[in-house]
Amino acid sequence: MLVVVPTYNERVNLPIIVPAILQQDPRLDVLVVDDNSPDGTGAIADTLATESTRVHVLHREAKQGLGKAYLAGFTWALARSYDLLIEMDADFSHDPKFLPELIRAAEAADLVIGSRYKTGVNVINWPMSRLLLSIGANQYARWITGLPLTDSTGGFKCFRRSVLEAIDFTRVRSNGYAFQIEMSYRAWRKGFRLVEVPIVFTDRIEGQSKMNKRIVREAIWMVWWLRLRALAGRL
Repeated sequence: MLVVVPTYNERVNLPIIVPAILQQDPRLDVLVVDDNSPDGTGAIADTLATESTRVHVLHREAKQGLGKAYLAGFTWALARSYDLLIEMDADFSHDPKFLPELIRAAEAADLVIGSRYKTGVNVINWPMSRLLLSIGANQYARWITGLPLTDSTGGFKCFRRSVLEAIDFTRVRSNGYAFQIEMSYRAWRKGFRLVEVPIVFTDRIEGQSKMNKRIVREAIWMVWWLRLRALAGRL
């Protein structure tokens, strides 16, 4: 099992979250995908890799977006023998303590989503404007695509290897938070079993959020693109 953790300027969080991940299950490995962070995160990741054979690092030349970072990590993992691939943030907004629950749920599902909204609103420290934007975005995505999820924009997910092998990465168009919608939608349209498990999401304490207006705009039009491609049988 592999946890893919993309990083950009996470030098404070990374040395803490990697051991926390490894403590959850002795079968877990970690792949840090660093986008040439100017704060030295990549060097810290290399140090962690020298201290544990369960830690691996993939260096990319520049910041290219969240979706491309995950696809690079998935490609790395599929070239090896991992059966479960988990994605999560490096800033503790996704608490490692929920990893065992995602792994258990994957015994009966192909894609497990750690959901902020499965059992109400489980989000801590977000301003009301950000929370309403997130809730609205998920309702919007569900209305347009029919994707049966309460949290299609969340990035705490566990994929079975077969799901990622069935998706042509060269055809994945989105790169921001819409990437999460697109990957779940492609898996759902291919008939894989999707399950949500409730998590508690806590806004980052250290560092800055990567959310911006361009990411929001991408999510708005991407759901229509997915729906139209699916209707045309060209997804």
